[in-house]
Amino acid sequence: MQSTDGFSTTTRRSKIITQLDEMGQVQVQDLSDTFNVSPVTIRNDLAFLESKNLLHRTRGGAIKQTKVAMDLELSEKARKNAEQKKRIGQEAAKMVHEGDTIILDSGTTTMEIAKQLKNHQNITIITNALNIAMELADSEKIEIIMPGGTLRSKSFSLVGSQAEQNLRNYFCDRLFLGVDGFDSTHGVSTPSAAEAQLNRVMAKIANEVIVVADSSKFGKRSFAHILPVASIDKVITDEGITDKDRKMLRSQHVEVIIA
Repeated sequence: MQSTDGFSTTTRRSKIITQLDEMGQVQVQDLSDTFNVSPVTIRNDLAFLESKNLLHRTRGGAIKQTKVAMDLELSEKARKNAEQKKRIGQEAAKMVHEGDTIILDSGTTTMEIAKQLKNHQNITIITNALNIAMELADSEKIEIIMPGGTLRSKSFSLVGSQAEQNLRNYFCDRLFLGVDGFDSTHGVSTPSAAEAQLNRVMAKIANEVIVVADSSKFGKRSFAHILPVASIDKVITDEGITDKDRKMLRSQHVEVIIA
């Protein structure tokens, strides 16, 4: 089938996918101009490609199709990539020094950080995770602050307006943020909108934002967007991260640390 732009329909759709892979998103009008076809034709192309699970249509265009991270039980998450998370936790703990105030977000990777910090002295840890607070409860030289809020049973985390308001009363040296999805173009995400909102407040009160995420989290998006890549200072991950993701992050001035 030949179209008026000189490309076959199949070739044009293939070029759309290539452009999507390179840029992460495309716009109907831009594609219409590029291929010299009507916006209706481009919308038909995008609808066809979406039916093949090759992209996800948005208002005025489309974004790259990525796996969506699901909201799993904490016990199930803990079994996934356990060794990588442990190494990430060890690397993150090296960044915490006497006198520091840090935030540990809820999650299985941040729990590994907590385990490594148990013998630290004279640090303050703000956390919205009940299990992390319990892990550190018997550490006499660590002050634990919890913001209160509504309990999410899947993550053992406290969220909501009370938690957000209480966090705004503090300032900290660094935030260690666990995520469910990490798209090197669009940023980090989580299944819970309430968790994402609280995470944004955490980032605002932190001098440094450090995302802790094993390499399986890359190339995935979850329901609720937390932060763009530009708001992240460092990423601690494992050797499974792709060269493409590593270069993409470094091009946006994010330090990539391999644990």
